[in-house]
Amino acid sequence: MTALNDRQADGAARDAVEVMQRAHMAELALCDRLEEIADSLPNGLDRRKCILAARALGPTMAKIHRFEEHRIFPHFCMRLGHSVESGKTIERLTNEHLEDEGYAAELRDALRSAARHGEADSPETLGFMLRGYFGAVRRHVAFERDHVIALLVPAG
Repeated sequence: MTALNDRQADGAARDAVEVMQRAHMAELALCDRLEEIADSLPNGLDRRKCILAARALGPTMAKIHRFEEHRIFPHFCMRLGHSVESGKTIERLTNEHLEDEGYAAELRDALRSAARHGEADSPETLGFMLRGYFGAVRRHVAFERDHVIALLVPAG
């Protein structure tokens, strides 16, 4: 019975990882769009791009994070035998999720304002916010890929 349970757990982990990988691709595509906006500042602001990016920073990201926290992280901890290290890693990633969500809300407001006015109140500030956000998200995704996913879905 244990072998069957192990296979079921492995299958559930693989299924969750597939969802997470698709979510990572969406997050990285959003980072690319945010970088395009940052690169267009101060004079080439595209209102439509700002609106679409602001929408993408909405509740979907929180749903992705809750999915990871409830479906991926338990598999990760189980794979590492619920070690102190796995607990610290999960705590770090969960805190990053909360920070990213708070920062995304501020960025969403700034992008909406820029779209509404046709220009950023402060292009330097908006550029700094955009670059800070997409840089942090890219690092977070890279860590999850290299450490969490790699452990759950070994090569081969």
